[in-house]
Amino acid sequence: MHGARIKSENNALVNMNSAPFCALWEEDNMTLSTFTRRAAMAIAATAAFALPASADVDMSGKTIEWTIPFSETGGSAKWANFFAPLLSEALPANPTVVVKFMPGAGSTKGANWFQEQTGGDGTVMFGSSGSTQFPYLLGDPRVRYEYNDWNPVMASGTGGVAYLNAEAGAKFDGSANNLKDMTFIYGNQGATRLDIIPALAWKMLGMNVEHVLGIKGRGDGRKMFESGEATIDYQTSSGYLKGSAQLVEAGKAVPMMTWGSIDAAGNIVRDPTFPDMPTFKEVCEATDGCETSGDQWDAWKAFFVAGFPSQKIAFLPAGTDQEIIDTFSNAFASIAARDDFAEISAARLGKYPMYTGKDAKGALTNAITVSDSAKAFVQGWLKEDFGVELN
Repeated sequence: MHGARIKSENNALVNMNSAPFCALWEEDNMTLSTFTRRAAMAIAATAAFALPASADVDMSGKTIEWTIPFSETGGSAKWANFFAPLLSEALPANPTVVVKFMPGAGSTKGANWFQEQTGGDGTVMFGSSGSTQFPYLLGDPRVRYEYNDWNPVMASGTGGVAYLNAEAGAKFDGSANNLKDMTFIYGNQGATRLDIIPALAWKMLGMNVEHVLGIKGRGDGRKMFESGEATIDYQTSSGYLKGSAQLVEAGKAVPMMTWGSIDAAGNIVRDPTFPDMPTFKEVCEATDGCETSGDQWDAWKAFFVAGFPSQKIAFLPAGTDQEIIDTFSNAFASIAARDDFAEISAARLGKYPMYTGKDAKGALTNAITVSDSAKAFVQGWLKEDFGVELN
C-alpha cells in the first residue's frame, strides 16, 4: 500500500496512512498574472480553416479574464500565459487578456466557480486540465460542475515526464528493478487528480512511493523536489521544459520516463517532444512483475488517453452567444495558422496537437470518456491505496 500524507497549511507533513482522504478546501484569493490519425489531421485543419469572418464580434475596450484553477507555477499556467498575448492579438480590436489563478481542492474549486458563470459576453474564460477532468469522470463528490454545459473553443494535448533525484537516478537502468528497495516521497495534488497517472504507474512498477496530498499545482510539486522535501516528481511537458529541464542540466534530477504519445492505431509510442526518453510502457516491459496487459494496464492507458492527448481545454461559460463562441474559435484557429506557431509552441509547450471549433468539441468528448471497467478499477484502487471511497 502506498503511504498518503496531507500537506498542511503550515507546510508540515501529516501522515495519513490508510485513513480516508480528506480534501483540502483552500480559500485562497485569486492571484493575478497578465499576460489517433485525428491529431495530425486536426493540426492541418486548424491551420487551414477558420469560421467565417462575419461571425466575429467587436471586443473593443474589453478585458478578458482567463481563470486557471491551479497555482501560477504549473503547466496550466504556462499554457495559458503562452496563449494569452496571442489571443489578445488575434481577437477583433485586440482586447486585454488577463490570466488569473484560483487554486484549491485540486482544481474543483475553480471549476465549481466557473459552473456558476453563465450568459458570458466573452470576458470570462476558463482553462481545464486533466486534474479537473478526472474527478468529474470518477464521481468525486466535490464536483458541482458539468462539462457538457460549457463551450470549448480550443483544446491542446500535452505529455508528461517523470524524474528521479540524483541518488535514485544513479541506480536507474531503464527498469525500476533497482529502485524497489527505496522509499520515495511525491507531492500529489489529490488522489482523484491527474496524479493518478504517475501514482498508478509507479505502483505497477513495484515502487514504494509515499504521497503528500494537497499541493495546489504541479509547480508546487517541483518546488518540493527542488528543496529535497520530495524525491520523485512528474511534470506536464510545459512545466518540464520551463522548470525541471534545468534541474536535469544541473545534475539534480534524472529523467525516468515519459507517459508517451498515442499513434494513429492507438498504440503508445515515444513522446515527440522527448523522443530520446523511454515511455512508461518501455520501462514497464523492462521491469520484473510489471505487465502491459490486463486490468491494471487497461485502466492506466484509458485514463492516460483521457488525460493527455486532449488535456488542456479553454472554455466560455454556459449561455454564451454563438457569435462570441465563433469569434474565439476563429481567433484560436488564426493563432494555429501563424507561420511561427509550430516553432514557438514547440519551445514553450512541446510538439502536440491543437484543436478548435468542432474538433475542440471532439477533443472534449475524448477527455471526459472512459470505460466503466477502467473507472471501476481506478475507484477500487483509490479506495485500497488512498482510502478514497467514490460512488
